Amino acid sequence: MSQPAKTSPRATAASDAPETPAGTKAAAQRLKMRRELAAAAMELFANKGYEATTVDEIASVAGVARRTFFRHFRSKEEAIFPDHDDTLTRAEAVLDVAPAHEHPLDTVCRGIKEVMKMYAASPAVSVERYRLTREVPALREREIASVARYERLFTRYLLAHFDETDHHDGNDDPLLAEVAASAVVTAHNHVLRRWLRAGGQGDVEAQLDHAFSIVRKTFGSGIGAGRTLSTAPEPAPAAAPASVRTQGEVLVAVARTDAPLDEVMRTIEEALRNK
Repeated sequence: MSQPAKTSPRATAASDAPETPAGTKAAAQRLKMRRELAAAAMELFANKGYEATTVDEIASVAGVARRTFFRHFRSKEEAIFPDHDDTLTRAEAVLDVAPAHEHPLDTVCRGIKEVMKMYAASPAVSVERYRLTREVPALREREIASVARYERLFTRYLLAHFDETDHHDGNDDPLLAEVAASAVVTAHNHVLRRWLRAGGQGDVEAQLDHAFSIVRKTFGSGIGAGRTLSTAPEPAPAAAPASVRTQGEVLVAVARTDAPLDEVMRTIEEALRNK
C-alpha cells in the first residue's frame, strides 16, 4: 500500500483558515436560507407540479428576492437538494483526517455515513423528495449527478492509497479500489431507497452498517492482498519422504516418521535395483 491520501487543497485551505464566530454564523445562515428555499420549492412542486413552478414563485414563497435564490442555487431542480454541498465537504473531511492505521475502505464507509445522516435528519422531507425525484426526470438527473460526486470522491481516495499504474499479475489493487468505491456507494443507495420506500421508518444507520459489513467482507480482505502475495517468499520445497545412501555393502534408509510406508518401500526398492 502506498502513502496515505494527501489532503485536498480545498480541505487544506479550509483547515488552515481560522474558524471565527462570524464565519460559523454566516455558514449557518446560508444553510438555513438554502433549506427554506428548498422547502418552498418542494411545496410548490407538490401543489403545482414541477414544470408549472417558476423560480420567482419559489423566491416569493420563501420571502426573498429572485437574486437571493440565484445566490444559493443555479436552477430550480437544484433547489430541492440544499445539503449536498455541505455533506460532500463533511464526507471529504472524514477522509482527510482518517487515522493512518485505518483500512481505507473503513474510512470510506465512515465518510458515506455523513450522506445517510443528511437524509435521516429529516425523514419526512427525504421521503417527499424521493417521491418527487421518481416523478420528475429533471430532478432524478440532478440526484444522479449528486450521487456521482460522492462516488468520484471515494474512488479518488481509495486509488490514492494504491499505485494506479501498478498493474501486474497478482496485484489487483487498482481494480479493487474502483470496484470497492462503487460497491460502497451502491450499498448506501440500496439501503437508502429501501428506507425511503418504507416511509423513512426503521434504523437506517444500522441497516447501513450491515450493508457495509458485506462490502468489507467481499472487498476488504482483497485490497492489498496482491502486494502481499508478490513480496512473499517462495515456499520451501517439500522434503522427500525417505532418503537412501550406501556404505559399502550396507544400505541405509532414513525416512520421516509421517512418511507413507509404500513410498518408503518404493524408495528402498529403487535404491537396491540401482546398486
